[in-house]
Amino acid sequence: MDLVVIGSGTGMAAALAAKELGMSVLLVEKSSHVGGSTARSGGALWFPASPVLDENGAADTTADAQEYLDSVVGGTAPRERSAAFLAHVGATVQMLRRTTPMRLFWAKDYSDYHPEKPGGTAAGRTCECRPLNTAILGDYRSRLRGGVMEVKIPMPTTGADYRWLNLMSRVPRKGLPTVAKRLGQGVGGLLLGRRYTAGGQALAAGLFAGVLRAGIPVWTESVLRRLTTENGRVTGAVIDHDGREVAVTARRGVVLAAGGFDHSMEMRWKFQSEALGEHMSLGAETNTGDAIRCAQELGGAIDLMDQAWWFPAVAPLPGAAPLVMLAERSLPGSLIVDQNGTRFVNEATDYMSFGQRVLERERAGNPVEAMWIVFDQQYRNSYVFGAELFPRMPIPRAWYEAGIAHRSSELADLASKMQVPASEFVATMTQFNEKAGDGHDNEFHRGSSAYDRYYGDPTITPNPNLRALDKPPYYAVKMVLSDLGTCGGLRADECARVLREDGSIVDGLYAIGNTAANAFGATYPGAGATIAQGLVFGYIAARHANAATPHG
Repeated sequence: MDLVVIGSGTGMAAALAAKELGMSVLLVEKSSHVGGSTARSGGALWFPASPVLDENGAADTTADAQEYLDSVVGGTAPRERSAAFLAHVGATVQMLRRTTPMRLFWAKDYSDYHPEKPGGTAAGRTCECRPLNTAILGDYRSRLRGGVMEVKIPMPTTGADYRWLNLMSRVPRKGLPTVAKRLGQGVGGLLLGRRYTAGGQALAAGLFAGVLRAGIPVWTESVLRRLTTENGRVTGAVIDHDGREVAVTARRGVVLAAGGFDHSMEMRWKFQSEALGEHMSLGAETNTGDAIRCAQELGGAIDLMDQAWWFPAVAPLPGAAPLVMLAERSLPGSLIVDQNGTRFVNEATDYMSFGQRVLERERAGNPVEAMWIVFDQQYRNSYVFGAELFPRMPIPRAWYEAGIAHRSSELADLASKMQVPASEFVATMTQFNEKAGDGHDNEFHRGSSAYDRYYGDPTITPNPNLRALDKPPYYAVKMVLSDLGTCGGLRADECARVLREDGSIVDGLYAIGNTAANAFGATYPGAGATIAQGLVFGYIAARHANAATPHG
């Protein structure tokens, strides 16, 4: 083989780019399913100044995007990495258009996560894949990894759709047509033998369809054991495949795209926090840092290991996974308190920043030991909650029995059930309600950013993120700090080459996606920045490997 790619999430982009350049490629996947954490994601793609934006009149420029990244990354990652990303976004999009059936669109108004920073934009730079018919995978459809937000009814919902579906009871002129459109597409498609999906499922299915069409071999249930070298250069990999170890030669290099260390609790407790709950990550369960460790054995350096794409979520029932929370924290008629019964963060901030605030408290010696999202009956009547409770649906009895939900018409009684100080909690609620009526959050400035307001309720004025909780009964639902995957990993350069501590290159070895340290440092610049950098650096790695002198 010319190139061996370890991991079938964004690694599929590296494989497609390499195949298009004429290289022979092998795609190796640890699990029995293709798609990795990409398939479990919302499927957003942060593609600044890309053809998708240009074709829709976004008027974005590479210079503006670089100014924004310079301002938010703030030196936590080499500038060369973000510059290389921006320089190759357009070519990556065109490659995906040539090699996959995906059709991308601009999710207009999905704001950058820090739009008030220089170069930031409230119109956003996020793109998505239109709903895709997974029946094109044929018999391979069953090998596509499932998503996190699976629904029982066939309704392919994009991230842009979700905003209005969530507000269907508040803004029916937007929500109901969206429901009708996606139900029609899903149910109507089934009648025609089509199985439409959206989000990360559509993205992963599109990439997988391209891989199959290109004839790229895919080894599933195959584990990377070690990398092989000759004269200091990586020459291949030893793979546990079909019950035996197989040495695969890679004449032009190996691309590590096996995700982060999401489910290696030993690594997470070592590098991040001993307070993290076991296996609360929403990343693929097979992401245990194997590729990172194999590269370290060859001298590969690591960086940003304390970072993850943090994602607050609903505490899971015993034996289950956390439930995704996306808009819930931004919507009016709610707030979040800690074990002291007090607020500690702008609830509507982007999810990575939310997690960083939680861990900053721990490092400061004042840890957040418990988190509760509190809301009233009007909130419950108005919005989707936890991706599975539609407006007016009762909170499941199992939640109450497990102690992750409580209900009361009296705030002091609710505090008792939450086991937080009643006096502090009542004082917090009283102060919050007084300020919410004026539309001002003087303490944490909720609603001051365009990003906050994106998931707010536009029918609430003057601040779509704030409303007094004055419609009892009141509810409290326990939260945990989850994540979409870790984003610390191997130190890589602008060509995706793995680096040693002294800055020298591990020749023939590349790292992309969550196997590499975040190209944007300690920041999440916008929705889809994680998948986008994986795809773009996959393209970059393939081009660099193709230009390199082959081994052997």
